[in-house]
Amino acid sequence: QAFFCLLLCIPWGSSCPLSCQCTERAGAKAVLCSSQHLEEIPKDIPKDAVFLKLDANSITRIPSNAFRHLSHLEELDLSRNAIEKIDRAAFKGVAAGLRSLDLSSNRIRSIPKEALLALKAKLRLANNPWHCECALQEVLWEARLDPDSVQDITCHTAPREEFVGKPLLQVLDAGVNFCSVRQRTTDVAMFIAMFGWFAMVIVYVICYVRHNREDTCKHVDYLKSLPSAQ
Repeated sequence: QAFFCLLLCIPWGSSCPLSCQCTERAGAKAVLCSSQHLEEIPKDIPKDAVFLKLDANSITRIPSNAFRHLSHLEELDLSRNAIEKIDRAAFKGVAAGLRSLDLSSNRIRSIPKEALLALKAKLRLANNPWHCECALQEVLWEARLDPDSVQDITCHTAPREEFVGKPLLQVLDAGVNFCSVRQRTTDVAMFIAMFGWFAMVIVYVICYVRHNREDTCKHVDYLKSLPSAQ
């Protein structure tokens, strides 16, 4: 048993990032980079990694294709970082195989729905300063959220003050639809644009008629000033 525990702690050698520990977990490769003061995702993570822990660091952004080379990745822990921005293609290449993704306890206010909706992984999004909007609502409806953490997805900011500080699920259960609010706003904007275009056409027609009338009056006055033909 002691030999087995020792075997799990044997690093893989030069293929392991300097700030991480690479071990075997249940016969699968695990890369442990927790609490290493990392400010970005390491570039040299082994391609056959199945478990990747990057929690408790200082990572602020997940760029596009950050994990694309990790085709065997199944579990990804990015909790307790300082993540503020997630690119649309952040999880491209691992969406099909990823089973667990932890983004809890970061600084995420909003996230492109395209970044998460393609995932089949169970998501943890709790304890972030979320801005409750249509995109977050769509994620809640369509993504596979961890049921144990969904109640901790709280509105840090929202279109209406009464929603601030409340769990997003509670707000939606009360009948609020952030997407319909956005649709009404879009409809109003389109109406204003159409009204402005119609007003411009009317003004052009009025100016055109007035200009022609003035030209006609000048022509009539000119004809009147000519000597009458006998």
